[in-house]
Amino acid sequence: MKKSIVFLLTMFAFFAFNPVLAQDNAPPSTIGLEVVAEGLTAPLDLEQPNDGSGRMFIVDQIGVIHVIDSDGQLLDEPFLDVRDRMVELSDSYDERGLLGLALHPDFANNGRLFVYYNAPLREEGPEEWNNTSHVSEFTVSSDNANQVDMDSETVLLMVDQPQMNHEGGDIVFGPDGYLYVPLGDGGGADDTGMGHTEGMGNGQDLSTMLGKILRIDVDNGDPYAIPDDNPFVDNADALDEIWAYGFRNPWRVSFDEEHGLIAADLGQNVWEEVHVVEAGGNYGWNVMEGSHCFSTETPNYNPLECDMSAANGDALQLPVVEYNHQVGISIIGGYVYRGSAMPTGMQGAYVFADWSTSFAAPHGQIFAATMAPEGADEKMWKMQTLTVANSGNAYLDSYILALGEDNNGELYILSSDTAGPSGETGQVRRIVPADSILSDG
Repeated sequence: MKKSIVFLLTMFAFFAFNPVLAQDNAPPSTIGLEVVAEGLTAPLDLEQPNDGSGRMFIVDQIGVIHVIDSDGQLLDEPFLDVRDRMVELSDSYDERGLLGLALHPDFANNGRLFVYYNAPLREEGPEEWNNTSHVSEFTVSSDNANQVDMDSETVLLMVDQPQMNHEGGDIVFGPDGYLYVPLGDGGGADDTGMGHTEGMGNGQDLSTMLGKILRIDVDNGDPYAIPDDNPFVDNADALDEIWAYGFRNPWRVSFDEEHGLIAADLGQNVWEEVHVVEAGGNYGWNVMEGSHCFSTETPNYNPLECDMSAANGDALQLPVVEYNHQVGISIIGGYVYRGSAMPTGMQGAYVFADWSTSFAAPHGQIFAATMAPEGADEKMWKMQTLTVANSGNAYLDSYILALGEDNNGELYILSSDTAGPSGETGQVRRIVPADSILSDG
């Protein structure tokens, strides 16, 4: 049955924040950034093991994982290096590479870690397709805790990719101990063309892993098992690994103690969006972009009507945050702040970012979003821009690639001054109170 979606959020939704409606205990409008590591190429992920070492692992898109030791020093030798196993990257711009790292919940005892990277197209891959995504397990060397045994690789998943973009890759363990694997729709544009299911797109097709978030059990099976409560295990027309679907490119995801899994999904031509993801949920692509109807025939503007039940009959889930391309062009997912260093107003706020206002120049932005007060008619989270004290404006003169979180709940901005994986301008910066930066200088 057709249901009309009128533009529920007009110019108000472009910024999704109104100071009059903000909670009294709102996030600070200004933050500081403190350099933790530099000289990287394209840092995409930060993980801190729960092993008492105080180390942090920094994933660089070019194919290496670096170690920052407990003294804050970036070690010369990489923790892991898969450059010789990856597809060749383009220096100017690329969405492939080493895209994710997840440490096993019992990493301190078993040394198991999992990575997502793009390898050359396997021999069995469809002709003319671009690459094959690998989700692989490694173990730490028995001789050196700061190096991975590179001969220990076990490939758990291989997913062929028709194009070089929309690769997803931010793998993460949930509180249930299962590994969640976000995958983009296969690339190109509009979820159409070679490698995309005709008439419905990969996002809505439950027979492909593309455009989905998968959930697998890495502690059982060969090489993994399917959790019994995965939502489509009894559906003969769906893949058992699928946990949620209808995504274009869920670039960065995170779990929060209150909200569960939060995924930022990069938009097409108009809207960027954030979803709170639940088992079996259909998050709209390519029937919707954000909370708005989408048509492959008119990708630059949104039709007023679309089928809110989509191809599989499941109701489409609306985002909790959205903004249009007048604000930024590529959403970068983040974390709900649970640390102690920032002002109390930051507690419980979802801190995230946008890559840049354009491809031509690096202008990343950092945002915070908070739930609407209980009983409010508006269900969208209230969004505000966080000005960086030591930059003097709302923009960061870098492309923001990812956020990271340490074991204390403090957050980090991972960025580069170049649009592609080249050079040595990559930085990791910790978010700190603005007054700590201003008082230093």
